[in-house]
Amino acid sequence: MNLTKQLQEHANTSKSKLPKEALDTMQSAINELVSSSILDTASKTGDQFPDISLPNATGKQINFSEILKQNRVVLTFYRGGWCPYCNLELRAFQNVLSEIEAKGAKLIAISPETPDNSLSTTEKNNLSFEVLSDTNNKVSKALGLVFKLPESLQALYTSFGIDLSQSQDNKDQELPIAATYIIEQDGTISYDFLSEDYKLRANPNEVIAAL
Repeated sequence: MNLTKQLQEHANTSKSKLPKEALDTMQSAINELVSSSILDTASKTGDQFPDISLPNATGKQINFSEILKQNRVVLTFYRGGWCPYCNLELRAFQNVLSEIEAKGAKLIAISPETPDNSLSTTEKNNLSFEVLSDTNNKVSKALGLVFKLPESLQALYTSFGIDLSQSQDNKDQELPIAATYIIEQDGTISYDFLSEDYKLRANPNEVIAAL
């Protein structure tokens, strides 16, 4: 089953289990993001990706300019290990890692979580690609991907046991939207997938076809 179908199945299951009030709160947040026109200012195909350096799950600094000397990069942003849609996405990309590498690209994932939490996500999903920590969403903000959670959604996440202050080590209550890029060796973005709906992600097969 491809990732798109897996995501839809999980969404359908959640819809049957969650109270209507919770579903309405989450949909309202998506609608608010759409109304904000966040995609209009987000980095897209043709834009230049900034030279960045971020710590991986073990705290080692990973410099993009060094990676791009040897490989193109497939880069995907995820919200955190607490997000089931993110975990489905990460595992789906892990399953096609060899195909991505065969095309001369390196797969990297970025989230606002601390390295300790990124390490937990890496271990939980048996990931063998780099998972980087974007402290305070600095890189995501530079790319125009960040939004602040409405208070109603913050309260709902708290009721679910999701503590962003703990997992991200800040109190900003901000997350990146779903985003996946292909970055060429000259730093140019040659492919983008962006969505205000956290339930939608780039299909790995489509990314491979774009490499």
